[in-house]
Amino acid sequence: MRWQERFKAWLRGHGNASERAPDSFCEEEPADAFDPFPEPVTLEITDVIDLHTIAPRDVKLVVEEYLHEARRKGFRSVRIIHGKGRGVQRELVRKVLSRTEFVRDFTDAPPGAGGWGATVAHLLSEEE
Repeated sequence: MRWQERFKAWLRGHGNASERAPDSFCEEEPADAFDPFPEPVTLEITDVIDLHTIAPRDVKLVVEEYLHEARRKGFRSVRIIHGKGRGVQRELVRKVLSRTEFVRDFTDAPPGAGGWGATVAHLLSEEE
């Protein structure tokens, strides 16, 4: 399956694909085009995620999925590194946290763990 088809299928599984990527983004390339994603990539879920490598348009979806997986793995707290910058990513992350039903609370990380460039969120367990 071409990577564009896998991407479209992945988006369909995560809500309304038309809201996340226009069809023009996923147009077919010629058959001899280089396939940058020959196999799916599996990322290890830990209690820390660094959003510096995530495109800004993908942050919301990545944080939502990360929180669900972190909770499923049993993490009670996670640290989301969003950077200091102008605070745009920070606000986006905190909007996601504030509307996620299993997030008990969140705050700036301690100074040695990123300070206001990271947010620590405390999660309710699946039993709570």
